[in-house]
Amino acid sequence: MTRTLKEILLDPAKRPQVVADAQQLIDDEVSAKQGVSGMAVKTTYGMVKALRPGIIRDAVDSLLDDLVSRLEPFYADFQNGQHGSLSDYLVAHADQVSDALLGVTDERAAKTSKATIKKAYDKLRPQAKKNVEEALPALGRLIEKHA
Repeated sequence: MTRTLKEILLDPAKRPQVVADAQQLIDDEVSAKQGVSGMAVKTTYGMVKALRPGIIRDAVDSLLDDLVSRLEPFYADFQNGQHGSLSDYLVAHADQVSDALLGVTDERAAKTSKATIKKAYDKLRPQAKKNVEEALPALGRLIEKHA
């Protein structure tokens, strides 16, 4: 029987490692950014981390359930087909997957009372889809590592 993404990533015994791996994925993706827009991402990310140490880990943990729910249909489709690696599948469906994932953060940003976080998110949001799409291969590897 195939396990769901929820069973794999939200298992209480695995969750701390999934959160740590996701935080590392984000750190690596931000670090790899180049050019003027990359500098903006790095600066804003550094500012947010400096404002509250642990915020990235806490944000990942807070968002994980919703992100997994949004990824679940894609994972189920991947499991039911012949798609190669999960990374390849996510890249092939990058437009839909990135929209699904960004829907979670868009909803959270709209509800936040923290002006600094909202301002930073609003500043970075126009490039967010491209950044999420670039991270999809690493996300696929992260999921496969835990599956």
